Amino acid sequence: MTYQHAQLAQGRWKEFSFVEQMGNIGSEIERTIRWKQKGNPEYSARAFERALELLDLTIDNATSGPRLRELTRTREALADHFVFSNEYGTTDECWKNYFFCFAYAARVAKENGKVR
Repeated sequence: MTYQHAQLAQGRWKEFSFVEQMGNIGSEIERTIRWKQKGNPEYSARAFERALELLDLTIDNATSGPRLRELTRTREALADHFVFSNEYGTTDECWKNYFFCFAYAARVAKENGKVR
């Protein structure tokens, strides 16, 4: 498999805390939404592929049942929203809010010296 985030796939991703990982995934989701809003489906699809790649790396690192369950459900709901018919009824704003929490938590932890 060819990774767009080759260095991260080689093990660097595991060095990030869970909230940092989720915050980075959220950045790609934000790009997906912005490119979609700008009318560029090709760039939007590329950003979404990168988000799924990072999410899959996070799923590969998940060890606990509840975390793994949430990650796989998140992946399913993201695919439903951005690729399929959005049967779950999520919105772009919903995804922004979901991932913002992780980005905020990662920022606070970094500022307080609690990266893990």
